[in-house]
Amino acid sequence: MANKDSGIGTANRRGNENKMEDLEAVNLAADWSDISQGLRKDLGHQLHSQWIRPIQLGGFCKDTGTLDLYLPTDFSANWVQDRFADRLSLAWKIARSEVRHVRIAVHPGRRKLPEMTLSGSAYGNGPSAANDGSSSSMIAVAAGTIGEQGFTSSVGLDPSLTFGAFVTGETNVLGCNAAQRMAATETPQFSPLYLKAATGQGKTHLLHAIGHAYLSSHPRARIFYCSAERFMVEFVQALKQNQMMEFKARLRSFDLLLVDDIQFIIGKASAQEELLYTIDALLAEGKRLVFAADRAPQALDGVEPRLLSRLSMGLVADIAPADIELRRKILESKLTRFAPLEVPGDVIEFLARTITRNVRELVGGLNKLIAYAQLTGQTVSLQLAEEQLTDILSANRRRITIDEIQRTVCQFYRIDRSEMSSKRRARAVVRPRQVAMYLSKVLTPRSYPEIGRKFGGRDHSTVIHAVRLIEDLRTRDADMDGDVRSLLRQLES
Repeated sequence: MANKDSGIGTANRRGNENKMEDLEAVNLAADWSDISQGLRKDLGHQLHSQWIRPIQLGGFCKDTGTLDLYLPTDFSANWVQDRFADRLSLAWKIARSEVRHVRIAVHPGRRKLPEMTLSGSAYGNGPSAANDGSSSSMIAVAAGTIGEQGFTSSVGLDPSLTFGAFVTGETNVLGCNAAQRMAATETPQFSPLYLKAATGQGKTHLLHAIGHAYLSSHPRARIFYCSAERFMVEFVQALKQNQMMEFKARLRSFDLLLVDDIQFIIGKASAQEELLYTIDALLAEGKRLVFAADRAPQALDGVEPRLLSRLSMGLVADIAPADIELRRKILESKLTRFAPLEVPGDVIEFLARTITRNVRELVGGLNKLIAYAQLTGQTVSLQLAEEQLTDILSANRRRITIDEIQRTVCQFYRIDRSEMSSKRRARAVVRPRQVAMYLSKVLTPRSYPEIGRKFGGRDHSTVIHAVRLIEDLRTRDADMDGDVRSLLRQLES
């Protein structure tokens, strides 16, 4: 009996230790989120996206005070070590005093890309070499990039990023439909496809989804998926090893070329020229090309005009920031992963309304909240969300003012701004005024009396009546609900 009790006690201790380790990992991740946001402000969007965002947290040794930070390639690890090591070390010491050393390295669990041994035996001589899943299929592995989870398939595609897992709405339906058309069996009407979206809005997901769908309909196809950074690394390696002919031949042997974050190739004249010739060669053979970037082709500074014309000659599909309806759908689609854990509807609504910058942060916020609740045994609630997601919420909170609401509503209904404070009772004026009061209560922290004062000194009871009336009309009148949804999109974008 004593042995049994001892075993139970040991199991409980281990369980508690595991929970503490998991909680420590959550806290480290929260600190890293704060540090990363600070570096983004200091370094600017481009440097941060290229070098800081790919960093993943490793282990933290309390005995030595050493924290490991991992990057996907030797090239990026050396670059960050040379240029940002001191800054990263200082930021961590400020955020967490027990961190005394920061060690930057390539993730030890990731497979290294093979060297540029571009012989026929290494890269295969026939179509079957690319995707048969055998160890001799080196062309796709060498061409693939290392994503957040390392190599996830023989061509570097993340198996979770499919069209089936992509949630669509008004803001991203064009990009999704264009991506599906590019992956279809029939020849697409346009090529290349250029996906333009801000960070975290789904363009990388669509690149992976195109690869999966194309492989499904063309099982023996050769696919090259990479980031612009990876393209640059391989280009430089080929130059150093005097293997440019092999590099060119390999690039032009693919049936589908997928290049992410093309904005990072700007300013590299020789690489731009090689990409230009590759695009021309693939298009001449009817091959398919897809590029993704955080800006339109015309906004790519330092790009050779000939390359610029090739990037924009097909279809440029915008993926706009997710509106509130799409954010709700995305959160609800993720809830099935956490069953039977219950997430109240007011928490989903709060996250959808508050985390508006990008989808990646939205899903990350939900994951962090649920992880914290599971590890601490607490119930998911609105209060817990407000307490544990302060870093994400503060970064996303854009203060919408009543003046901004009034201005937007007046433009929408084509009435003069003075009507918001006037005493006129005409229906064409009263209803927009009531909508503006309703939006002021929904989108700002102002009280009923404060809102009333901004609408010509009206009594708080007038504001309460307006809010309740519009709420009721939205359930009975599709046109009114459509107007309010449209105004919400404008104000929250």
